[in-house]
Amino acid sequence: MKILCIGEALIDMICTDKGSSLSKGQHFLKKPGGAPTNVAAAIAALGGNVELAAKVGNDPFGKQLIDVMQEFGVSTRWMLQDTTAFTTFAFVSLMEDGERDFVFNRGADGQLSREETDAIPLDEVSIIHFGSATGFLPGPLQAAYQGMLQKALMQDNIFISFDPNYRHLLFPNDTQTFIDQSWNFLQSCHFFKLSDEEAMLITNTHSVTDAAQILLDKTNAVFTITLGKEGTLLGLKGKTEIIPSIPVQPVDTTGAGDAFVGAVLYQLRERDLRSIIQLSLQEWKQIIQNANKAGARTCEYLGAMEAFKHLSSNIFS
Repeated sequence: MKILCIGEALIDMICTDKGSSLSKGQHFLKKPGGAPTNVAAAIAALGGNVELAAKVGNDPFGKQLIDVMQEFGVSTRWMLQDTTAFTTFAFVSLMEDGERDFVFNRGADGQLSREETDAIPLDEVSIIHFGSATGFLPGPLQAAYQGMLQKALMQDNIFISFDPNYRHLLFPNDTQTFIDQSWNFLQSCHFFKLSDEEAMLITNTHSVTDAAQILLDKTNAVFTITLGKEGTLLGLKGKTEIIPSIPVQPVDTTGAGDAFVGAVLYQLRERDLRSIIQLSLQEWKQIIQNANKAGARTCEYLGAMEAFKHLSSNIFS
């Protein structure tokens, strides 16, 4: 059975002139990206059967994204090329004060339509992962995202996973829209992963403990809140527990959360929905412990895709 990831595929243009704004930076590193794209690559690197539904431009950058996914072993049947829109770019520079100078040049990723995603057969899909804040921005992808969620909910045996991947710079004046749409997914899915920042934002709280309690009260899903080097909070059946991570010397944290999600889904790939729902707390703790390893190991390399080349299921042993 396959895992289907849906959302954006894009090119990250990372300014390598440390401390320079985008207007002053001269040197940029081109990296394939997009949260669901990263998750798909991580699953494939671990040995899973995965396909990616996304839209890229009919240009060299779109071709690069398709080629990179194929190199990892991701099925690109549903990576569509748009002849009227350019591949989406995200330009980012890390300033001296730790803030990011960010410009999102949106193109083809937002043009994936509901008509196109409705054509995806789900008879061989056991898991669908929604992992993209760009799916909450106005446009065709938003309708495709909502439509695929409803389609998945109508199936008897599809496990639904969600990671909002909040980016403040995508919602500078309308955070409530992001929150409202997130709750729709949180209350519909079987598993979701949030960062500590996302958990407090979505629940309107000031501590991870309070956020976790609200999520326990308002959702029926198994959930995780990632806490960086402290590990991961696991929420399940009215209880929470911190699952520690492993110590590493971090080089770049890009893609760590996506590797974590990919590792969780990879470990669930051979189970049907009923058996996943019946997993015990101890079994979930082992799954999250393994996923913590995948996320931590990703931090040891520069760039998410480079890190995923070093992923294998051997890290779980």
